[in-house]
Amino acid sequence: MIEKITHSESLIALIIYNNYDQEGIKYFSPWEHPLQLGFMKRPAGYKVDAHIHNPVKKVASVTQEVLFIKKGRVRIDFYASDRSFLESRKLSAGDVVLLASGGHGLEVMEEAVIVEVKNGPFVEGADKTRFETGKEK
Repeated sequence: MIEKITHSESLIALIIYNNYDQEGIKYFSPWEHPLQLGFMKRPAGYKVDAHIHNPVKKVASVTQEVLFIKKGRVRIDFYASDRSFLESRKLSAGDVVLLASGGHGLEVMEEAVIVEVKNGPFVEGADKTRFETGKEK
């Protein structure tokens, strides 16, 4: 299953649950986003031609993240850009989430191993604003 979480016509997050399956290749994120999230299923023997990626100057004004839950369970809380709480989702091993806009928080519910991919370079002190949500214990 694929789930899009939106707010005021903005994509907040895109979740590819572990049970999603489709032949071929499918991209889910809008083409103008700095990270492109897709899914590929190819048969044995399928080949991708050898290639390099040409240097092309690209400018991204927002950091986006992709989290791949390898092990465990987590809850992700989603927030609008004004920091108001939207909703939460519980993700398990094999689930993938693109955090596209707005804000987010994460709580580990069962020991987790997570792979994170984000566009960089990350600028400490400038790239992130932490805020209180009322969910803190």
